[in-house]
Amino acid sequence: MAWQGMAAEFLQVPAVTRAYTAACVLTTAAVQLEILSPFQLYFNPHLVFQKFQVWRLFTNFLFFGPMGFSFFFNMLFVFRYCRMLEEGSFRGRTADFVFMFLFGGVLMILLGLLGSLFFLGQALMAMLVYVWSRRSPQVRVNFFGLLTFQAPFLPWAILGISLLLGNSILVDLLGIAVGHIYYFLEDVFPNQPGGKRLLLTPHFLKLLLDPPEEDPNYLPLPEERPGTHLPPPQHWKPGGPMGAVAEGDQVLCLCSG
Repeated sequence: MAWQGMAAEFLQVPAVTRAYTAACVLTTAAVQLEILSPFQLYFNPHLVFQKFQVWRLFTNFLFFGPMGFSFFFNMLFVFRYCRMLEEGSFRGRTADFVFMFLFGGVLMILLGLLGSLFFLGQALMAMLVYVWSRRSPQVRVNFFGLLTFQAPFLPWAILGISLLLGNSILVDLLGIAVGHIYYFLEDVFPNQPGGKRLLLTPHFLKLLLDPPEEDPNYLPLPEERPGTHLPPPQHWKPGGPMGAVAEGDQVLCLCSG
């Protein structure tokens, strides 16, 4: 019963958050069980572009290291802030949310080439936290019961924890930088004099992921309108042995056996 409750609760999570979190957990579990090796997952431009191992463009975002405190710490923040973004500023805009992932992933890979970074999942987590924090500047965050501060300071607090855990802060800085670029292009520049939106979600993504928009000029058929009923039986006129015809514009056929 407990597993059924957990499964039902997980299915209530928005689709993108659910898919990305599940992929990260399953990938790490496969490595832990020695079904996969990290050497099959890390980003290597030589193997991608010359050996055509294109899956490395995606799998390097799914592995957060062996299961331990660092893994659960990263998964907690990925799940929480990915979900808050998807249910908040991206609510009803799944295509835009996926496009943010794609934009951030491509930019991280290009910039990661300069720093020889092989796994970028932590950078993607930092980007999600950064974008959420900039869009929620008035929210106060209780950081594990130790500190309370405004949301824009959260990415820097996570960077400090990474430093304490002995992780490379270069990955966190990369995620913060990419998150700031996205935030500037999406939220700041379009509101400047002469500015405009430069990040336009491809139309095919909207067709694939977003619900179809309702036509404001569409007039529903009479039977689709709420409260539409057949006229009372006392207003029917005899229509012969096969049925009865109602007054007005509605017809009722009562087939007799």
